[in-house]
Amino acid sequence: MIYLRAVNAWNVHVGKHAGAKCLLFGKCALLHIVKTLLLIQLVTFFCCGQGGEEQYDYCTDNLVLFRQESYFAYLFGVKEPGFSGALDIETCEAYLFIPRLSPEYAIWSGEIHSPSYYKDLYKVDAVFYVDQIKEFLTGRTKTAKGLVLYLLHGLNTDSNNYSKPAHFEGIDMFEIDLNTLHPIITECRVIKSHYEIDLLRFVNKISSNAHVEVMRAARPGMKEYHLESLFLHSVYMKGGCRYVSYTCVCATGKNSSTLHYGHVAAPNDRTIVDGDMALLDMGAEYHFYDSDITCSFPVNGIFTEKQRVVYEGVLDAQKAVIAAIKPGVSWIEMHKLAESIILGALVKANILTGRVEAMLEKRLGAIFMPHGLGHFLGLDTHDPGGYLKGAKRPADAGLKSLRTARTLEEGMVITVEPGCYFINSLIDEALKDQETAPFIKPEEIEKFRGFGGVRLEDDVVVTVDGCENLTNCPREVDDVEAVMAGKPWPLAM
Repeated sequence: MIYLRAVNAWNVHVGKHAGAKCLLFGKCALLHIVKTLLLIQLVTFFCCGQGGEEQYDYCTDNLVLFRQESYFAYLFGVKEPGFSGALDIETCEAYLFIPRLSPEYAIWSGEIHSPSYYKDLYKVDAVFYVDQIKEFLTGRTKTAKGLVLYLLHGLNTDSNNYSKPAHFEGIDMFEIDLNTLHPIITECRVIKSHYEIDLLRFVNKISSNAHVEVMRAARPGMKEYHLESLFLHSVYMKGGCRYVSYTCVCATGKNSSTLHYGHVAAPNDRTIVDGDMALLDMGAEYHFYDSDITCSFPVNGIFTEKQRVVYEGVLDAQKAVIAAIKPGVSWIEMHKLAESIILGALVKANILTGRVEAMLEKRLGAIFMPHGLGHFLGLDTHDPGGYLKGAKRPADAGLKSLRTARTLEEGMVITVEPGCYFINSLIDEALKDQETAPFIKPEEIEKFRGFGGVRLEDDVVVTVDGCENLTNCPREVDDVEAVMAGKPWPLAM
């Protein structure tokens, strides 16, 4: 039996497109995991995991807007806080456990639903109350000691944080396994089902359209937060996306060289200036599933020669990687491919000199693209499973920032986000380094200080013989300029 406790409220937006599919997908996810567990001959009864509770805003009585814990969402799709779930490995019967709500709940928060309501809503085999978990588990076997609980506990290799194992009154009565469940469910999440891909395809459509709206509206004199607000309005108004995948990055001018711009100390508040490049990294979330898209463009709608050479270098890198993606391809090699094309563009721009192969050996690419090429995407923006147990991260500059170094497999969904940035501290470091300084023309690179950066990010799913690009934003220079001039997107052929 798998037992899972929900963290908080699920975000159900609109029904027709994905509601039924999500419920069906939850059941399919359970079946997938059951089969995986049975294949490795786990014949005892229960596996368990737990999230957190609703949280208040510091010492106030204001509840923070909740978003469901991703592992629980993957298994059951429950939107309400305080739920638990169980899966019987042998029978594949699914159970939910709901909180007993006080009568005051009906006054302040709405109708109190019965167990039968949730049984029908979430298509499980039975629903009990959370205070019946111990009774339920002990009733499944003659003695508690004959029952093993597999708890969801493991390391997220992106955050280096651990998921917290389940706890409920009476759990100490049972034999506990903390090691088995987490890697199995994580690997199931890495390879997406067609239900998941449908959701990712939809949220990419909503987010791509919103990016195009923002691109058309951008003008010198606006504030960066105007672009953020337009995106947030579009994805909510037109896609029912109350949540976004992460804090919007709306960087212009030199701010676009700050990789995670938009945080509270740099809150998308600069006034946009004529001649700026904009780098907008924004993605909506739909039924828990995330999009992660970055567009870069000149805010006045026309690329300068300097902007064009950097932009086209990044675009060529992205196109080459997407064309090369298929099962069996090394993600490390894809990162190096992107680096080589961007470095070649900088040679063409007369910023660098020398052989690109030699630059790669000295890891010069990490000066201009210090982040990894991309990451898994799904229920989390940085979906787990990037590094299998025992796998070592690359140690070299740039490569050590890769969120996965795996060989690609069919069904993986991954971002492709090459970038080229002119970051003062990294430029200064490279000019002082005897290994990298000979490749750089100091008088030429000085002209690009304050330029900022360019990043292009699409979300792709690996297919049997290539990949499908889920993102549909203007990428070619002519297309970007045409859309910003008011032409429809996609452009008429």
